Amino acid sequence: MAKKEVTVEEKLRALYDLQLIDSRIDEITAIRGELPLEVEDLEDEVAGLQKRLDKLNNDVTAQDDNIKGKKIAIDESKQLIKKYKEQQENVRNNREFNSLSKEVEFQELEIELAEKHIKEFKVQIIQKKEIIESTQEKINTRSSHLEHKKGELDEILAETQKEEQLLIGKSEDFGNKIDERLVNAYKRIRGNVKNGLAVVPVERGASGGSYFTIPPQIQMEIASRKKIITDEHSGRILVDLELAVEEKTKMDKLFAKF
Repeated sequence: MAKKEVTVEEKLRALYDLQLIDSRIDEITAIRGELPLEVEDLEDEVAGLQKRLDKLNNDVTAQDDNIKGKKIAIDESKQLIKKYKEQQENVRNNREFNSLSKEVEFQELEIELAEKHIKEFKVQIIQKKEIIESTQEKINTRSSHLEHKKGELDEILAETQKEEQLLIGKSEDFGNKIDERLVNAYKRIRGNVKNGLAVVPVERGASGGSYFTIPPQIQMEIASRKKIITDEHSGRILVDLELAVEEKTKMDKLFAKF
């Protein structure tokens, strides 16, 4: 059985239906506004702050380990000092005594240096803990803000997601009724105009959203629905007002079911 040929009028109706569906999807996207991007930015910010907090905590742990290491080194030096002093009591000459004295002096310097490092580590820990506290406060504040924004987004999604998915499906269905070349032209025009209107009706002698008058002869050709006509100024596909009203009434009934 031969495939039924689609008339120009049927193509125009399908194109305008597709426009009405895509415009409704645009409205839903506008309702969400910048919320998805805000949520994404907040998630990235909280993740970045958490990463910084983890590094700071790791730094504090490392400094604690350094302090423990220095304390062990101090204990070892004290043990060596005790040992060298005991050995000094049994030396046979001044050379041995002086040699042990140098070892004692060296270990005392080691203790002094270790204690200096311990003080430095403790100061660094105090500084890092202050930063940790302020970072945690930022995380708490931004996380609270994030939860609030996610709640807003979830609420909007709950209201619109089902409708949006149904509309996207309908957009694909109506797009399949039109030949690929025309669909590609429609998408290209939609991408080139700021309000996404690629198919508009002729109203008061001008194309929708335009102040440029369309000559009466062209208006008659548009109303005849015998060929696809575009606005020479905006590039939009033009349909007559009667067709637009009929299709909008039909599509409004469809949208009401969603």
